[in-house]
Amino acid sequence: MPVTRPQTLGALRRSPFGAPERQARTVKDELRANLLTRLAERTSVFEGVLGYEDTVMPQVANAILSRHNFILLGLRGQAKSRILRALTTLLDDVMPVVAGSEVNDNPFKPISKFARTLIDQAGDDTPIAWVDRDQRFVEKLATPDVTIADLIGDVDPIKAARGGHLLSDELTIHYGMLPRANRGIFALNELPDLAGKVQVGLFNVMQEGDVQIKGYPVRLALDVLLCFTANPEDYTARGKIITPLKDRIGSEVLTHYPETVELGMSITQQEAWTSRSGGTRAKDGGAPVKVPDLVNEVVERIAFEARTDRRIDKRSGVSQRLPITVIENVVSNAERRAVLAEEKAAVARVSDIYAALPAITGKLELEYEGELVGGHAIARELIRRAAEATFKARAADSNVDEIVIWFDGGGALQVTDDAPASTLAQAFASIPGLLELARLPELAGPKGDDGTVVAACELVLEALVARKRVSRSDAGRYGRATPEKRRRPNEDLFGGGMSA
Repeated sequence: MPVTRPQTLGALRRSPFGAPERQARTVKDELRANLLTRLAERTSVFEGVLGYEDTVMPQVANAILSRHNFILLGLRGQAKSRILRALTTLLDDVMPVVAGSEVNDNPFKPISKFARTLIDQAGDDTPIAWVDRDQRFVEKLATPDVTIADLIGDVDPIKAARGGHLLSDELTIHYGMLPRANRGIFALNELPDLAGKVQVGLFNVMQEGDVQIKGYPVRLALDVLLCFTANPEDYTARGKIITPLKDRIGSEVLTHYPETVELGMSITQQEAWTSRSGGTRAKDGGAPVKVPDLVNEVVERIAFEARTDRRIDKRSGVSQRLPITVIENVVSNAERRAVLAEEKAAVARVSDIYAALPAITGKLELEYEGELVGGHAIARELIRRAAEATFKARAADSNVDEIVIWFDGGGALQVTDDAPASTLAQAFASIPGLLELARLPELAGPKGDDGTVVAACELVLEALVARKRVSRSDAGRYGRATPEKRRRPNEDLFGGGMSA
């Protein structure tokens, strides 16, 4: 039987919400109590946030248990915003407020003149409204044009004129985002981008727990958890954040990228949209797409390789969104190929990763040296290095001499991302030792279906290109790695050969 929520102040006083300990409980007390319950029950605190169980999450939990305002410091794509949004799961399901209040007034301890006047006039008949936990989270991206009025509030002359109030009257205030987050969570992203004079406006909220508007003697004792995000370099740079504000932030928590490739793959598979539905007509229905583990690993290793490349800006970082969007493009290219080639099922392969270059180049902030080389050239190199690292991790001791000898003898092969798997399988069969190596369980898996074997063949060839034992043109043509090719790996130096 559903519980009936009290609709008046009198009924609220007689309900469990009217208990003295509930009347005086702040939002930080509420978060703390619910977190302790969650910990005691051994249930997950933040669902969907992977890789932080032993690093970030204990520090966030300690900040909440300490009733601290806190900041998450980390590069882009490190789940900072997701963590802040997940804080709402630690709030109560619903919260009573004075009906009509703009600042979520506590019926037992109102802070606005509107609520105080209404309670004085209506008493126990004061109407009560209920706010869900998701409505108690207010998020704002800090930009240089954000003003004190945006965050705190301002006097509204139009409201004063319509209501016949003096400008100094509290009822003329147009509340900003921070007062509207009263009894909830206020998240400010990219804190250093906030103008210094606006940062000053946060002082009273964090230390004294109130705000003042337009110099009038109006004080609002806000009950709010303040949490921030920032890039570590911006946060420590002089002039980016004023020292007194930094001093008032209780806890500083550092986030990080996935520490292992396996963890990164788990995050990518959780976030990426890879389960596709078909078209509306039978003839254009999409084919099911399979992504072999080795392709997932190559995609993930691209981000790992990029994070260590000196030509890519370390201050910006390489977002976890890179492998997520790349694998989505990879699946889309395989899906497109399957429809055009009328394949019953599509299997993603390494050539599909080259087709996903647009999902890579836009996420790399290059240093000066990288700008000279070019984003596309660096992205192609990252794919080859990722393929080589994947091959090394799976089949490091494999003998590839027979394959290299075939190319050194003048063999060449054209691989395109539009070629069906059956066509490529025939072409790869002409290269001595390639199919046998690709069928190893470490590469093609225990079942080793044809599509996955073709993907493994491409992985072997890409690894040899990265080792400069085979050459590859930007058009996907493999050939002999001549001495000139070793010096200029991006140049196409071979002529005709087998085409697939």
